[in-house]
Amino acid sequence: MTVVAFDFDGTLSDSEMTVLLGDRCGVADDMESITERAMNDEIGYAESLRERAALLEGLPKAEAEAAFDEVVLREGAADLIDELNDAGVTTAILTGGFERGVAAALEREGVSVDHIVSNRLPIEGDELTGDVEGPLIEGTKDNALEALADDVGVDLDETVAVGDGANDLPMLKVAGLAIGFEPKPAVEPHCDVVVTSMDEARKTLVEETVLAEP
Repeated sequence: MTVVAFDFDGTLSDSEMTVLLGDRCGVADDMESITERAMNDEIGYAESLRERAALLEGLPKAEAEAAFDEVVLREGAADLIDELNDAGVTTAILTGGFERGVAAALEREGVSVDHIVSNRLPIEGDELTGDVEGPLIEGTKDNALEALADDVGVDLDETVAVGDGANDLPMLKVAGLAIGFEPKPAVEPHCDVVVTSMDEARKTLVEETVLAEP
């Protein structure tokens, strides 16, 4: 297996970007409620994302940037990404979250991945418009993973997907190895392996010979 694709919020990071943004304009509880419904597959992801983005209309750009600067990687995530990169594995982040938050978290840890597929929050006049745009609103992560595998030149059964929520189900279902990171109840039955830490994820990747035994 030569491609490992991670979800971001709830997987590589225990931050939830929309909640951090919502904190800046007093709608964090509403954000969290919508997010939880979406991750449990109670409402469609695209609908949930648009609802959350609409709550952010008028948020100043500076406040949004400050929220993105609060996004952090989970303990052990940077080390795992570095190890995968050093092993020649193609690494990717496929997230319905926002590219600025992903970039901020990676930059802080001094780590990078080969591919990032994410969404964006448009800004006009130094304020968020309340809209959202990007390839993973209506688009799904199975299509993104398939395109990545084609680009790298590997079969889907040579890929690994790591995620936790309902919007990760498409990529988890088509990947050669589906790793659930503390997956939601609706997601767990579709995972080949369930882990609760980056160390456990690493051990799984060693067992599957994606990474060499130390």
